[in-house]
Amino acid sequence: MTSLSQDIKEKLSNLNVLEKIIAVNVVVFVVGLLFKRYLGWLELPSDLADFILKPWAIFSYAFLHYNFIHILFNMLWLYFIGRMFLNMFSPKMALNVYFLGAISGGLLFMLCYTLFPSVFGVNTHLVGASAAIRALLIFLCAYMPNQEVRFFTFNIKLWHIGLAIVVIDAIGVVAGLNDPLGNSGGNLAHLGGALLGYLYAKQLIKGTDIGKGFERFISSISSLFKASKKSPLKTVHKNKSKVGGYTKADFNEFNDQKKIDVILDKISKSGYDGLTAEEKEYLFRAGKK
Repeated sequence: MTSLSQDIKEKLSNLNVLEKIIAVNVVVFVVGLLFKRYLGWLELPSDLADFILKPWAIFSYAFLHYNFIHILFNMLWLYFIGRMFLNMFSPKMALNVYFLGAISGGLLFMLCYTLFPSVFGVNTHLVGASAAIRALLIFLCAYMPNQEVRFFTFNIKLWHIGLAIVVIDAIGVVAGLNDPLGNSGGNLAHLGGALLGYLYAKQLIKGTDIGKGFERFISSISSLFKASKKSPLKTVHKNKSKVGGYTKADFNEFNDQKKIDVILDKISKSGYDGLTAEEKEYLFRAGKK
């Protein structure tokens, strides 16, 4: 069992930050299969008044999937987009874009449902990592729009991919309004994430990292849960005084000749000035015998 846990820890430590997010999503999905009725507190409500009661949902909803196909495709997207993103940008920036994309998608979802309940409806919830993944994808499409990727037998520029995805999401919002099984809320969140990714990339090109404030906020929150390096009340353990490199107790166990040999050996290595006051005193007393 110990070996298994060590293997798991080692494998997790070798994952990049976005692969770790994939792992968390998978764990939450498995837990959800067993305890789905308890995961409602992780869902993002469409009503802002309900959201006030569980503000953490602006993050937690992005880790929640109830459908296997939903999580499968989201995690595949995240894996391949994540590898491309982390080849050029830092893990911290990847997390900034990811979580800000989730927040942006969630806010647009709640805003539209709260301001236009007659259009979008009421009492619905949002789950899934799609908005955060859209943010990463559209960020890449906006940051290097003319970069080409291989698509079956031909090349296609990233900005073409980004535009097609945004158009599909916009159509999905409208189509979902007239379909009881539609996903207008999910597509709204996609557009919110895409907007964040676009703005983030364009500002970064200008030299401004709009995620720095969020990064500092998360760091400050994380520091609250870390043990302080300097505790206001701490016990100070003074090093036991040593004689000739040995503890006082060990040194006292030696016979007189051994004690003198230890001190002389120290003199040969660091000189007489390298002796402590106690060592000099002992050598002085021994010379008077």
